[in-house]
Amino acid sequence: MSILLTSIIVGISIIAIIILTSRLKLKAFIALFLVSLFLAFITLPANIIVSTLKEGFGNTMASIGFLIIFGAIIGITLDKTGGTISIANYILSKTGEHKSASALGITGFITGLPIFCDSGFIILSGLAKSFSSKSKISMPFMATVLATSLYSVHCLIPPHPGALAAAGIIKVNIGYVILLGLVFAIPGALAAFFWCKLMTRGKDYLPAKMTEIDTHVTQNNLPSAFLSFLPIVIPLLLITIKSLLNLVDIGGQTLLSKIFFFPGEPIFALSIGVILAMFLIKDKTIESMNSIFGEAIEKAGPILIVTAAGGMFGMVIKATGTGETMGKLLAGTNIGIVVPFLIAVIMKTAQGSSTVAIITTASFVAPMLSLLSLDSEWGRLLTMLSMGAGSMIVSHANDSYFWVISNFSDIEPATTLKVYSSSTIVMGIVVFACVWITSLVIL
Repeated sequence: MSILLTSIIVGISIIAIIILTSRLKLKAFIALFLVSLFLAFITLPANIIVSTLKEGFGNTMASIGFLIIFGAIIGITLDKTGGTISIANYILSKTGEHKSASALGITGFITGLPIFCDSGFIILSGLAKSFSSKSKISMPFMATVLATSLYSVHCLIPPHPGALAAAGIIKVNIGYVILLGLVFAIPGALAAFFWCKLMTRGKDYLPAKMTEIDTHVTQNNLPSAFLSFLPIVIPLLLITIKSLLNLVDIGGQTLLSKIFFFPGEPIFALSIGVILAMFLIKDKTIESMNSIFGEAIEKAGPILIVTAAGGMFGMVIKATGTGETMGKLLAGTNIGIVVPFLIAVIMKTAQGSSTVAIITTASFVAPMLSLLSLDSEWGRLLTMLSMGAGSMIVSHANDSYFWVISNFSDIEPATTLKVYSSSTIVMGIVVFACVWITSLVIL
């Protein structure tokens, strides 16, 4: 089969996933599996079809499985014990009620590191209403501040599944992704903050009304802020320290490198986070802990399956050789880092899932890296973050997170589209601008 025909079939397969998941509302795993099987059957030799599918699914599961499960346990524990509310109340006490929007943004940014953006928004939506009511700030502004602060880290930083899987596919050090991802997520979140403030200024948007939920989340029987921060801060700190040590001690010969070798591994770091999260549970019975573990596993299961299926689809694309061909065509265009960004933008806008967008883009771009002059440690890292920036654009009606924001904030979809969706465009462009400027200096 000619490479032109193969490329056309790959393009049709990507479009098929978009249509199946966004228009026909077919479950993402089923859509990815069926399209992967179709693409493999049409383009690959019969003797490698099954092995390619299994390799793509298994490799992705092996690289991110533990991390997603441990991250889910930490997130559910913070939710059930009121740890996220303690973090929010602590930050608000430092910023003051007149800066409640800034406090909520900081809360979303910090708690969003281990918690998926939709879960984080559901957990903190009552607090957003409370802040809006107390400070008389419009709810669309407050809700968008929370939504975009959570979203900025969700699209860029492990242990979120898209970033994890993409880092594995293009072989990027997770610690470096966390470090630079945090640096780029901050201007993205700030840009979204000021943009949604501009979009709601002078409009007739009303503050939220106090509800029973708001009263409930402000009760005094919450865990301490110190204990609540530990499951988030310690794992990230351990991973970051090991990554920084690797920069100055590549061979890992120093005592510090040896001390942090295992604790700094993402799996061990998050498992330490799980242990620290257990201190938040007041009723430390087996039944109580099993309840949290069970809910976390139920939460992680569908994410694991969809993410691994995305890796499977990516492996089939890689096996077709289409990525290498596209890389040769784009090699002389000097647009390098723009390519992964634009592909991720198209995938995200069309089918709605940031996770599917970044995983598919990573698989498609991986064979092109050397031809795009991005096959270096810095090149791969910036490629990873450019895909993360692209996976932010545009969150709209085909994204489940869009509806979580609208429904849990009692905001009309048209208002959500105007304020929140436009903010994701600004945020993604600002993050990519940071990546692009960095690439001009470093690459």
